Amino acid sequence: MGRDGIPAALRSVAPRVIAAMFLGSGVIHFVKPQPFVSIVPRMLPKPLWMVYMSGAAELVCAVGLLARARWSGSVSAALLVAVLPANVRHALDVTARSESSGRWEAVLAWARVPVQIPLIWAALQNRRA
Repeated sequence: MGRDGIPAALRSVAPRVIAAMFLGSGVIHFVKPQPFVSIVPRMLPKPLWMVYMSGAAELVCAVGLLARARWSGSVSAALLVAVLPANVRHALDVTARSESSGRWEAVLAWARVPVQIPLIWAALQNRRA
């Protein structure tokens, strides 16, 4: 257990969990891009291109995390920060249509936003490897 009370085993497995998430999500970005295209912030150009680039970035980060590459924790954390606006856009869109789709969908969409914080923490644990 570290000085902060977090078990070493959790610190060790956390980057691998993020890698698995990135692998799955990265593949889906290419196989079924439309759900991702719909949440790209409107101010960004070429939403499909952005989806493909973020999918490729997720795959690269996944490989880096699995290989315990020195750069991969910081780059993965930066990627998670970079996609945060898309998660907020999704939550705003779902909230706007929650009358018809139900409030639980909006609650789940907003719950996804603060989940980025422990995901960023998990990615950064690769620095300790």
